[in-house]
Amino acid sequence: MKILVCISHVPDTTSKINFTDNDTKFDTNGVQYVINPYDEFSLTRAMWFKEKQGASVTVVNVGGASTEPTLRKALAIGADDAIRVNAEPTDGMMVAKELAEVVKNGGYDLVLAGKESADYNGQMVPGMLASLLDFNFVNGCVGVEVDGTNATLSREIDGGEEKVSSTLPMVVAGQKGIVEEKDLRIPNMRGIMMARKKPLSVVEPVGASAATVTQNFEKPAPKGAVKLVDNVDDLINLLHNEAKVI
Repeated sequence: MKILVCISHVPDTTSKINFTDNDTKFDTNGVQYVINPYDEFSLTRAMWFKEKQGASVTVVNVGGASTEPTLRKALAIGADDAIRVNAEPTDGMMVAKELAEVVKNGGYDLVLAGKESADYNGQMVPGMLASLLDFNFVNGCVGVEVDGTNATLSREIDGGEEKVSSTLPMVVAGQKGIVEEKDLRIPNMRGIMMARKKPLSVVEPVGASAATVTQNFEKPAPKGAVKLVDNVDDLINLLHNEAKVI
């Protein structure tokens, strides 16, 4: 089984976010980038298939040279090789079209990704990718087993889980539950050294165009002042006369 894991290069969630050029561009100064957490869950599941079923695991990213340390970390976790599509990602459709070409050229059986990226939270790329490839698709996946060309999956729905069956090839968008946080892997020194020797291929983009354009960014409004009260009567008075919510 050939598995392709889509890796997003996203800011660490502890990074301080700022914008430049009248809030039209993201300021990357001082920002540390990591593997998108949802993608890391799916990568860890891919490693299980590699170890238990002998699958080969390739990781792919659409981005410039600055994303290569993130791909190298995925290699250190255990992926066999990496592909970087040499293009700056502009929107979900553009990324999906570029990834679709990689899948077509590589003949992958299973494409794993996170359900969304932690920066834009668009939840677009996996579904678009499946549509472009005419692959079966399961979103919000919290469990996947593969036997030959048959797959059994669990997906999160409102109020519970849904069990589904499908056949390969397919795209699976995973989240926490496809593996647990305790199962995530931290690269050790041996893995880091081996990652330096693993192939990282750079392919030129097919020239997919963006379907949307970012006009500007806006930070959330700052939190208001906090007023502490000592008793319930004061709280009720404030909610009624000041906040006017009761």
